Amino acid sequence: MPIFMSILKCSLSQVDQLLVHQKVELMEVLMGWETNNQYVLKNSLGQQVFFAAEESNFCTRMICGPVRSFLLHIQDNMGQEVMTLSRPLKCGSCCFPCCLQELEVQSPPGNPIGYVIQSWHPFLPKFTIQNERKEPVLKIVGPFCDCKCCSDVNFEVMSLDESSVIGRISKQWTGFEAEAFTDADNFGLQFPMDLDVKIKAVILGACFLIDFMYFEHTQKQE
Repeated sequence: MPIFMSILKCSLSQVDQLLVHQKVELMEVLMGWETNNQYVLKNSLGQQVFFAAEESNFCTRMICGPVRSFLLHIQDNMGQEVMTLSRPLKCGSCCFPCCLQELEVQSPPGNPIGYVIQSWHPFLPKFTIQNERKEPVLKIVGPFCDCKCCSDVNFEVMSLDESSVIGRISKQWTGFEAEAFTDADNFGLQFPMDLDVKIKAVILGACFLIDFMYFEHTQKQE
């Protein structure tokens, strides 16, 4: 475990921004078949720091779509898995508190270091960032409308009382063609440099959960 945490600290301790680029899958573009998502994660200099790959089966992707359960394996540039994100299958309805989404962040795999828990709200996307003891640490609040043409969609990372903004998860506008014909998304993450690396990792996990919940189905709806 100390080796994994040292790798995580080395990768995230001096980082206050991350760029998440989802790879475009040819099979999705040509056939409309949902494939396992893959992402390249870069620092503010454009240098790759992680690679993330979804693990789920074909039937789950086709039947459950964006609400599907999955494991997301995050590897460093040496191919060492440093984080695993685990999302259980839950109903996608926002009308009932019993259907709220959640995600567990593990580092090393099998060792939880934090959780992303959806908070019920009638209008706004809201999440709570929890530490490994399931204690609330931060909140994430999204916009009333998660579909904005020609502009980024921002989810603010806030203090627990929601009085101050300490970071941001931005779904970046990628242009008309990319938005219309693929569900491959780009995200930008910002957080304080001195934030606990475990919490940075959980915010990264929140980015992936937000992608699946609000942007994974864009192409299919259109």
